[in-house]
This record gives sequence, structure tokens and C-alpha cells, in this order.
Amino acid sequence: MTAHHAENAARPLHAPLGASRQRARLLVVLAGLSAASPLATDMYVPGLPDLARSLGTDASGAQMSLTGFLAGIIAGQLVLGPLSDAIGRRPVLVSGTGLFALFSVVSALAPTLAVLNAARVGQGFSGAAGIVIARAVVADLFDDSELATVFSRLGAIGATAPVLAPLVGGALLLVVSWRYVFAVLALIGLLLLLGVLRWVPESHPPHARLTGGLAGSLRAIGQVAAQRAVIAPVLTLAFGGAAVFAYIAGTAFVFQDIYHLAPSLASLVYGVNAIGNMAGSLACGRLARRWSAEALLTASAVLAMTGPAALLLVQVTIGSTIPVTWLCLLLSLTAFGVFFPAVVTIAQGRGRTAPGATSALLGSGQFLFGAAVSPLVGLFGTHSPAPMAAVMAACLVLATLAASVTRQTHQS
Repeated sequence: MTAHHAENAARPLHAPLGASRQRARLLVVLAGLSAASPLATDMYVPGLPDLARSLGTDASGAQMSLTGFLAGIIAGQLVLGPLSDAIGRRPVLVSGTGLFALFSVVSALAPTLAVLNAARVGQGFSGAAGIVIARAVVADLFDDSELATVFSRLGAIGATAPVLAPLVGGALLLVVSWRYVFAVLALIGLLLLLGVLRWVPESHPPHARLTGGLAGSLRAIGQVAAQRAVIAPVLTLAFGGAAVFAYIAGTAFVFQDIYHLAPSLASLVYGVNAIGNMAGSLACGRLARRWSAEALLTASAVLAMTGPAALLLVQVTIGSTIPVTWLCLLLSLTAFGVFFPAVVTIAQGRGRTAPGATSALLGSGQFLFGAAVSPLVGLFGTHSPAPMAAVMAACLVLATLAASVTRQTHQS
């Protein structure tokens, strides 16, 4: 990249650099990078039974590939985010996206469970580059007045990934084996790599980079985490993300095992909820023109908490029905559409000294808390919606408290 391009990339994406077509291409690639790992998480889930049979293992053995992938995402964000603060966004993003495609190929060809698990850890680690650096690039290129709008658009696009992934995976598995799911992920990785090479500039010029190599980059995480104004929204996102993981872990049991909906009808429920989430994300961009991100975060956290809290109350008193359960969850998912862009906007805006490290804290906390909370839904039972509602409500109470602290640190 020339010095002229590097200089342009360091500025907020306004006038000439912000031409609508160039901006749209950039946002599509960044949204794709953010969605790649969710696709790799959920797309092959319908094929786990087939995977277990073909590799000679049981259900828990097959699920280890998912655990390894999540561990890779958490570790990858903690390493790659700060690393991009030191050496630039493009080298990390290009190598991470290329390795994601390579590990997807290895997963598709894995002869044993051990090889698959190792490849999935690598896939998660490299795929983390897309998640963590997409946020950092946005923080580099856009000023505070535009962050909420941009993150809301990315959130609206990203909201479709968890819904489309199992549907696309299930459709593929009707005609091919689970290995072809990873072949499709490899193709997605290659397309994203081309998009990065063509349309994502180096947004972090040399004069703005951290010194001290990887050790200095990792120290930046500690320095960012020590800032109360940053760690408050990081914890808010972690608790909110944990609630989403609880929803993902429990919703299939609730609608298919408890309410006995056919998979096609259950997919309709998930799809409508995702549309609600997308609508909330789009609304966030408009609401941010009138209200501060801190005000939107607090209001959306309270609204998101209201859904599972109401569901829990109804369930333990008179017993919930399908419409009531669906409505409560739809309320929460729609509120999440505002919640996530708002909290990411706040954190990245406050952590501009090290956007990669800030993004690493945001993403790793979200996945770490989510992975810890998900098993609780099954642990407390799947015979009613109450366990899922209780875990979601508890997480969102903590998220609301953290959002209140986030708002106080803005006012002080």
C-alpha cells in the first residue's frame, strides 16, 4: 500500500474516501468477516450425528470439535487484536482469513477426530481475525458521530448469520455429507480473502502503531482493561452475549422438545426473532441521531431483560404458552439489536488508543462468558422454558447493572 493510501486510511471515512460504493463494499466485507465464525459455529451442527458415525465417536466426542472452535476464537481474539495494533490490520486480516480457508479444507478432509479437532481450533483462532479486526477497522476509519450507525448496519447484516447457518447446513446435508459443509466454509474464506485484498485498506498507519512487539501488544490489553470507562462496556457486552448464548442453547429444546414444533415451524420462530434483531439494529442507527449511545444501551438492556423476566414469571405462575414464550423472546432479541451496536460503539470509541486490544476484550469476553453459561440451561433441565428464561434474565440483570456503570463513567 502506498504512503498516500495509508494516510487516507488513517482518516475517518468521509468525503472522497467515503464514496457510497466504496463504503458499501467495505461494510459488506467487514460484515462477512464478522459472520464467518458464526457460520463456522452453526453450519455443521445439523451434521454432528453423521460426523460422529463417520469418525467413529459419540455425540460428546463430536461436540468437542465445537468446544475447540470456541476456544480458538477466544484465544485468537486476545492475540490477534492487540497484534494488529502493533503491525497493522491488513497483515493480520489477510493471514487470518487465508488460514481460516486452509483450516476449513483440513476439516473437510480430516481422516480422524483428532485431526478434525486440531483443525477446528486453528479455524477458530484464525477466524477470530475477522471478528476482532472488523471492529478495529471501523474504529480506525469512522469518527464517533458515525460509529453507532456503522456498527448498527454491521449488526443488521450479522444478525442473519446464526439463522442462515443451520438452515444452509441442513439443506446441504440433504444431498451431501458433513465434509462439504467445511468445503463451503473454505470457499467463503477465499471469497472474503479476495474482498479484503481488494476493498479493505490498511486503516492503522505506522505512526499510530504500538511499539514493543507482541509483548507490548499484549500489555495493551491490560492497560485498556485497567480503564474503568472501557472495562464497564466490555463487561456489559460479556453479560449480554452470555444471555444470547443461553437463548441459542435453550431455544431448540423449548420449541421442539417442549412445545413439539416441527423443525420447519421452529425455524420460522428463529427466523422471525432474527428479523426482530435485524430491525433493532437498523433502528439503532436512526435512534443514535437523537440519543446518546449510553442512553440507548441502558434502555435496550432493560428492555432485553424484561422479556425473559416476564417469561419466567408467567411460567412459574400460570405456565407459558407458545405465543407468550415467543413474544417474550422476540422482545428480548429485538432489544439486542440496539444493545450490541450501542455497547460496541461505546467501547471502541473510548478505547481508541488501542482499538485492536479493545476489540479483543469485547469479543473474548462475549465468547468466554457465553461458553460458560450455555451448559447451565441444560444443567437445570429442559422440561420447561423456565431454566432458559432464568439464565437469560440473570445475565441481563448483570448486563443492565454494567450498562448503568457505563453510563455513569460517561457522565463523570
